[in-house]
Amino acid sequence: MKETDIQIVEVNCSTQKFDYRSPMKFGGRVVRDVVLLDVSVKAATQSGKTATGFGSMTMGNIWAWPGGKTEPEAALESMIDFGKEVVASANDFKQWGHPLELAYDYAKSYNKIAENVVSKSKLQLTEPIPKLAQLVAASPFEAALFDAYGRLLNLNSYNTLSAEFCNRDLSYYLGDDFKGEYLDQYTLREPKDRMPLYHLVGALDPLTAADVTSPLNDGLPEHFADWITYNGLTHIKIKLNGDDLDWDVNRVIAIDKICEEVQAKRNCREWFYSSDFNERCANVEYVLGFLDKIKEQSPNAINRLQYIEQPTNRDLRAYPENRMHKAAAVKPVVIDESLVDLQALEDSRKMGYSGVALKACKGQAEALLMGAAAQKYKMFLCVQDLTCVGASFLHSATLSARFPGVAAIEGNGRQYCPAANKKWEAKYPSMFIIKDGRLGSGTLNEIGLGFAPTE
Repeated sequence: MKETDIQIVEVNCSTQKFDYRSPMKFGGRVVRDVVLLDVSVKAATQSGKTATGFGSMTMGNIWAWPGGKTEPEAALESMIDFGKEVVASANDFKQWGHPLELAYDYAKSYNKIAENVVSKSKLQLTEPIPKLAQLVAASPFEAALFDAYGRLLNLNSYNTLSAEFCNRDLSYYLGDDFKGEYLDQYTLREPKDRMPLYHLVGALDPLTAADVTSPLNDGLPEHFADWITYNGLTHIKIKLNGDDLDWDVNRVIAIDKICEEVQAKRNCREWFYSSDFNERCANVEYVLGFLDKIKEQSPNAINRLQYIEQPTNRDLRAYPENRMHKAAAVKPVVIDESLVDLQALEDSRKMGYSGVALKACKGQAEALLMGAAAQKYKMFLCVQDLTCVGASFLHSATLSARFPGVAAIEGNGRQYCPAANKKWEAKYPSMFIIKDGRLGSGTLNEIGLGFAPTE
């Protein structure tokens, strides 16, 4: 036990709801609003000093719990109930330790908490709460815990990951390959100063003025071509269907053509794409066909494609035939929806995945550990958000800024739900007001998780 160890004193939570500015379609589903779960954790040192940390996350039920057995509204309500129960039960969790240790050990109770939520629910659920949905709903608690720790020590939480602060080395979490190692070896002591913004093009998003059927007239861009100029974009993430090869190929070629035209006017010579099928592809042959057709129709577009997010079903063990070796030989293929623990990472590596997508919405502890493992095994590394807004976006950005090798910050909230960012813009303008395609991630160097909550 170390003098820096902490104990939870009190945990509270509340929710906020915001409507989307425009609907977003991904993986065959449409999202129109967001509920935030906000959590505060008051923690104490052995000397009796206390501080309160803050965490927030979007309850992305459409992504975290997409199964057909449970309606989206019931899934959302159940995730919120689970998150609230995590908070309530944490008030009785009196273990001492580093937040990595506390979060990891407390997470062992998530399945039991989920079972209790299902048994008490009036929704008559016919399936358990998926592990991914559990992680998302519990993630604001973990964020607040790490934030409180940094505030207690008057340090940035990313600078409290060494043997000086941790009671266990990484082998406890990740196996013998990590004996004697700590997370400070895999993270940066200062955030990267400026990072490119990854802009999302959803499947419903109009690409040009001709595609705009119902103008919003709210002062923000109405279509993709205008977003390029408005934010000075250089990194574009493209949502694809995964079950209509012609549509997917044509979508990428259309986006590439627009970029060629608009970027030439801006005198921008270099930009990049990523593609996200949201696990809708039937097999790797679909992905290979997609890559072949893109290469055939636009060699420049295939050269600009940086990576592919998880193209096939998230249940790796149920679909062992969905191996990615051939696709990964062409472009990095990153695991996303499947990545819920170390076993899933090991399974994905055997199946040919060559990269990892970290997400703050899966919990700070899980993100830190999987980021370390990805580096150890020399995998491509990126950070994705869950259309995060406000504090959840800043939290996600800190992961991008603190992990070596992560090239950009995904930030979709400013497109689809700018109302939720309003109170944060004045405090962190370089993270929310973008003109040159880059975010001022160097500002996220305060104590705690790197930023302070607004009043």
